[in-house]
Amino acid sequence: MAKEELIQFEGLVTEILPDARYRVQLDAGHEIVAYTAGKMKKNRIKTLAGDRVTIEMSPYDLEKGRLIFRHKDERAGSGPPRGTPPRGQFRRR
Repeated sequence: MAKEELIQFEGLVTEILPDARYRVQLDAGHEIVAYTAGKMKKNRIKTLAGDRVTIEMSPYDLEKGRLIFRHKDERAGSGPPRGTPPRGQFRRR
């Protein structure tokens, strides 16, 4: 017997709640509470208010979800400006 299919939605993080939970406004208009998936915790992927995310939900409870992916921003300022030389490595003695 196969495991039930999980439903994926995209949305926008509107609020950061305690205990690694987030309030997410889905593209469909619903607002849910989502928690961070284990792989995101393991790889230390931080999520801030205003980030686009992908949510995975069970068809049995459409009020809660698991945040599985944070989409990269198109905003500037996510790294060093273009045209600057890369920083050199420190030498060990």
